Amino acid sequence: MAGAHSVRVAVAQMTSINDLATNFATCSRLVKEAASAGTKLLCFPENFSYVGDKDADNIKIAEPLDGPIMQGYCSLARESSMWLSLGGFQEKGSDDAHLCNTHVLLDDAGNIRSTYRKIHLFDVDIPGARSYKESSFTKAGKDIVEIDSPVGRLDPTVCYDLRFPELYQQLRFQHEAQVLLVPSAFSKVTSQAHWEILLRARAIETQCFVIAAAAQAGKHNDKTESYGDLLIIDPWGTVVGRLPGENWLIIPNIS
Repeated sequence: MAGAHSVRVAVAQMTSINDLATNFATCSRLVKEAASAGTKLLCFPENFSYVGDKDADNIKIAEPLDGPIMQGYCSLARESSMWLSLGGFQEKGSDDAHLCNTHVLLDDAGNIRSTYRKIHLFDVDIPGARSYKESSFTKAGKDIVEIDSPVGRLDPTVCYDLRFPELYQQLRFQHEAQVLLVPSAFSKVTSQAHWEILLRARAIETQCFVIAAAAQAGKHNDKTESYGDLLIIDPWGTVVGRLPGENWLIIPNIS
């Protein structure tokens, strides 16, 4: 949507692995490229900082939000003078057996402005594919959040939340959402069937932009593969940006 106060947004698609330093280097490169293009908000996918080979690996590297992993990303936001949408981050839970899948929003000074802990956990048995039990190592969140930004009112969610339209109705009509953030690591099988149609439905139902369907793409390890297919959708339900593979996409004139 063009306007006098339009701003530029970038959305990242990447293939995270079980190496914090490698993933940080990828994110750092994308931040620099997006900043050089005049971006005000860059959105990263779910598990941007780490994808473990086993669930236990994710618990092992989980840290509080004031730990060195997140502080590194705070520095990226501050040095680039750019807002970052980081969802979801492996935040250390209240016990040693669980973490929180947390969508963190950083402002352009590197401050944590909002944290949303994923409410709907991915406990699914996919016929002909693998079973997932996110609740076995993740504690579900309870609260929805919103934050005003240079792009408008941002309302963060994470991945499997997408299948629960009542959450997005609440974000739009009780919290006045303008931009719905949907970072993901959607499985290949479920994405091929439902990814685009669900994103377009959420945009149409709420009359919001879905600009941050930032996605993991490709094989992370021998057991885990994400679909990718980054989509940005306007309130009419029209796909205004699409990106297969590993890259990032600039969306101009969002107001």
